[in-house]
Amino acid sequence: MQTRNLERYSRHLLMPEVGLAGQAKLAQARVLCLGAGGLGSPVALYLAAAGVGRLGLIDDDAVERSNLQRQVLFGESSLGVPKVRAAAERLRDLNPEVEVEAIEGVFDRSNALELVGRYDLVVDGTDNFPTRYLVNDACVLSGKAYVYGSIFRFDGQVSVFGQRAQSGERGPCYRCVYPVPPPAGTVPSCAEGGVLGVLPGLVGMLQAQQALLLLLGVGKPLVGRLLLVDALETRMRELRIERDVACPVCGDAPTIHELGDYESFCGVEARPDRDPGFLEDYGIGARELARALAGPEPSRRVAVIDVRERQETQAGLFPGARHVPFSELPGRLGELDTAQDLVVVCRVAARAAAAVQLLLEHGFRKVRFLDGGLTRWQREVDPEFPLY
Repeated sequence: MQTRNLERYSRHLLMPEVGLAGQAKLAQARVLCLGAGGLGSPVALYLAAAGVGRLGLIDDDAVERSNLQRQVLFGESSLGVPKVRAAAERLRDLNPEVEVEAIEGVFDRSNALELVGRYDLVVDGTDNFPTRYLVNDACVLSGKAYVYGSIFRFDGQVSVFGQRAQSGERGPCYRCVYPVPPPAGTVPSCAEGGVLGVLPGLVGMLQAQQALLLLLGVGKPLVGRLLLVDALETRMRELRIERDVACPVCGDAPTIHELGDYESFCGVEARPDRDPGFLEDYGIGARELARALAGPEPSRRVAVIDVRERQETQAGLFPGARHVPFSELPGRLGELDTAQDLVVVCRVAARAAAAVQLLLEHGFRKVRFLDGGLTRWQREVDPEFPLY
């Protein structure tokens, strides 16, 4: 080991559980981080600092100002930059010895097995159920550990799936704990419900800690245990979880041998805002919408519908918009004019696109949605727009 690395990792080398041999293990290790956001930030920072030799980062988003409350990989200089590019630059500065593979794209069934197969374990920082089932199945089918984490408002969860406990007994997978997903739309995302800024740090650091225990082969990882983090009451609880012998993917007689359609399994439609055809037909850019609203008497030509929920609009609605929360939209369609040009706006473009789909199904034809959401409006048109 080079002198500079002896200095860099000196606090590890002093520990009998790590030492030179353990640090060498970390240098040879490969970890795939799914998501470079709230959870992915502390995971990637601490694994890079620890000297994990190869880190893969996959994410398809760009940095927005609303990320900076919790995504500590980024700063103001990163706004508008793809997250994996900004993250890779920060991690290489933190530890030039670490090889960072920045993958700008979506983790889906077309690439899941190939990506998982290239790494020793997977740390999941995503925030949707289809991806969690996909990650789980890909890891079980590939024989790789899945370090799970989730966050919402003040609550977090951490566990390790698809591994054997110290006793040698096979531990559960994600499907053993959550055999069926919740009904679509019943669990809001952090973008819809919020999250305490430090919570991703707490949960992400625990995920990084679990990854290090697994890579070093020391300690007692959370196999067969689900750790519950309550940041409001400042406490942690542990639940014992067991492998389901009838689990369709890790049970004694598995029936799942390949990756499936996880959106359908979770009752989620394919995201219309990512469909090139739907986007071309029904999307409108921020600058184009600004031009449409700038002419004389714009209300006669286009009406804007703000579908954010009430708690999301405390700082104000989109100027001149009618407020119809997405959850109330099915019951309030009669308030809207089917003959008028409508533009649906929301912080989350996918939710605005889903509203357009609903309107189309009920006879509306002159409807579009703000592509990129209100964060794009803030970035491209009105930097002072109050957006939670």
